[in-house]
Amino acid sequence: MTKKLPISIIVIGVIVLSFGIIFHLQGQGVIGPQESFMYENPNWITYGQQIAVIGILIIGVGIGVKIYFTKKR
Repeated sequence: MTKKLPISIIVIGVIVLSFGIIFHLQGQGVIGPQESFMYENPNWITYGQQIAVIGILIIGVGIGVKIYFTKKR
């Protein structure tokens, strides 16, 4: 169980980071359908950046947990 926990946290962080990048790019009008409420919406540029930072923090926590369990052995 303890081996899978850090990997799961890191995977969740990568998914959140990916969503943040996608939202940011949609807010800039780089990707996504033009009919989307997120397309070229400056709010979603900021939201995407914030979500990406949260994803990076989650990845950092996952790496920290992995290091903790590695040193504990």
